[in-house]
Amino acid sequence: MAQDIAVCIGDNGATSSLYDGSAIVIYHKEQGSWQSGREKKIALDKQSGMVGLRRQMAEIIHFLGECRIFIGWAVVGVPYFELEKVQCSIWEFEGAPLSFLDYVLAQEEDKLANSPAVTSSTIPVPIERENGDFYISIKEIQQNGGGITSKQVLLPILRQGKFYSLEILCNHLPPWLEVELKDGNLVGRIEKITPTETHVYIGKRCCAQ
Repeated sequence: MAQDIAVCIGDNGATSSLYDGSAIVIYHKEQGSWQSGREKKIALDKQSGMVGLRRQMAEIIHFLGECRIFIGWAVVGVPYFELEKVQCSIWEFEGAPLSFLDYVLAQEEDKLANSPAVTSSTIPVPIERENGDFYISIKEIQQNGGGITSKQVLLPILRQGKFYSLEILCNHLPPWLEVELKDGNLVGRIEKITPTETHVYIGKRCCAQ
């Protein structure tokens, strides 16, 4: 796998949050040692609102390029959702990057090596219970991984919109789906049955809403 890791750092050279950090640095492992490479100065403005923060995060994600491992002292709110949308692996550490980069890379490589191969037969598809009423479970992919994400499964269904109602069974509500329900043309009702079982009921947003 590509040995690039992005780290949000503060003026003291230690990890920081995206709201308080001064730069994002891309570290690359070459011949057994980590080298700092590309760097982008940052200054996220909370006062710019959700639209402004998303615009700033889009610039950061463009800077990341193919790098899909991101580390900060705390990654929360809009930054977390936006990074999760592009399938970044997000880590939180405190301290100097060289103290944890090897650990993070080893964990990511181990996760990749132990992920079962995904075939088309393992990708869940919605079941139509009656006319326009669909059901789908993503519990298995949330539990087992395998290289496929909830977003890859659900987003095409939501974008096509070929349903009147859709029930999703999941271990937990995916953060990107929570944002989608808040900002999109869909409405959702969430029922947390147990710590590992959540039902999400999705319908179309009426014009008056």
